[in-house]
Amino acid sequence: MTVLFGKMTMDWFEREGITVKFKKWISATAASLLLATSFVSTTPVAHADEAASTSIAEESIYDLLVDRFFNGSGTNDFDTNTQDPSKFAGGDFTGLQDKLKFIGEMGYTIVSIGPIFSTEKYDGSMLTSYTTIERHFGTTEEFQSVVEAYKAKNMSIMVDFPLNNVSPNHEWVKDTSKADWIASTNNGQVQWDLSNKAVQEALIQSATDFVSTYDVGGIRLTNIAEADTEFVNSMIAALKETKESLYVIANEESDANFDATFSPATADIYRNIFKNVDMDSSKLMEPFTGEKPTQIMVDSLETHRFTFDSANENMFPPTRLKMAMGALFMLPGIPVVQYGTEIAMNGEAKPDTHQLYNFKTDEELIDYIKNVQSLRNKSATLRNGDFEVITNENGLLVFTRTSDEEKWVIMVNNTGKTQRVDLTPEQLGEGKMLNGILHEEKVRINEKEVYPVILDREMVEIYQVRNDEGLNMPYMIALGLVWVIFIGFVVIIIKRGKVRRQEQDVQQ
Repeated sequence: MTVLFGKMTMDWFEREGITVKFKKWISATAASLLLATSFVSTTPVAHADEAASTSIAEESIYDLLVDRFFNGSGTNDFDTNTQDPSKFAGGDFTGLQDKLKFIGEMGYTIVSIGPIFSTEKYDGSMLTSYTTIERHFGTTEEFQSVVEAYKAKNMSIMVDFPLNNVSPNHEWVKDTSKADWIASTNNGQVQWDLSNKAVQEALIQSATDFVSTYDVGGIRLTNIAEADTEFVNSMIAALKETKESLYVIANEESDANFDATFSPATADIYRNIFKNVDMDSSKLMEPFTGEKPTQIMVDSLETHRFTFDSANENMFPPTRLKMAMGALFMLPGIPVVQYGTEIAMNGEAKPDTHQLYNFKTDEELIDYIKNVQSLRNKSATLRNGDFEVITNENGLLVFTRTSDEEKWVIMVNNTGKTQRVDLTPEQLGEGKMLNGILHEEKVRINEKEVYPVILDREMVEIYQVRNDEGLNMPYMIALGLVWVIFIGFVVIIIKRGKVRRQEQDVQQ
């Protein structure tokens, strides 16, 4: 309707001498009224079962590195060099607090900020302590302030705790009484003897002390390859005894009792499916075969960027990312998204994949993620409802998320042409309609007794299954009101124009 106003009336307004301010006001009025009615017709209603999440399956994780996100304070900018990607760039805890609204509006519920202990490298890969906080990132008070600020907005902070591969200058390495704690030194890093009971006890004590001190929502154990399952389970148990609600996950495969599973193959599956159109999607369901919720992603901070892969396919990365994100947030896993994905950050290997975040880029993909995650966060069904695949063939994916309260149909057309899928009353129920949320398409049963769902190439649509009650009366009423207001303004303007011309005639 706003576009219609623009085409039909703006030139006329100019001829009649109407101000730009007035033109903007009438356009805004029309848009506001129609937007209000669109929320009436498309926004899902929150249900009583959408209380505070108690399962990590309902969360979504935004994965970042403190140093690479945002520099909020210059007081800790010593030995920084933004031109050298291997050096500290200045990102800090104050920056995380400054950008709380930015992350929160994208809908993430967990912000994973990497390792934050004293380190010789920006990414925390050369720890020198398990007890002190890295000075480049800020003070302990600033970190505590970040944790509390995010918690106040219903988000939690997750921190990496590396079990191995530390700096030769680590405080334990320098302690001669702990010489037998060292198993080896490779690639300039020290490897602990993780079978040593003293090492195990020290690591568990350091991790639990950290959780006792700071009210973080999660710990991600990293560098666990040399740790046996019994030891890792002991650490998980100790962490949860310290804080019962704490999530404990890993970024490596493990048989330990983590709250979620992880597999590097998962990122490979999704990256390979969505980096181009018409890709083999037969492995799409593999991550969901286990009993525990799984972390799903298209890349990680340890791999090349998804943008790099899609660009190598001569595809347009923002479109590819929309496809991937639209599916990722609707599938029954835990979405893990790397910082910069929403601005199509590129890179083949770190540190090039760990660029300083650019907040001055286009926000189209950011807005898309906001819209999709908003739906997910409002609907318990989209987070943990029953999952059933209707179609999955070479990039065309249609599936449902269902609960006792509601039903959704998600269509992912990751192909090179427009696709149609006919859904039946047996699949949706009698007397239903499909209400498209992202593209506002409504689908009703046709004369062949099917619901013809048609979607253009390289698009995702999320349909809410609703009772078909005919015309949307609130929308029609608002539409009529817009026209009444418009006609009223036209009448007033015509009268003003006549008076102005009469005055001009008298003066002449």
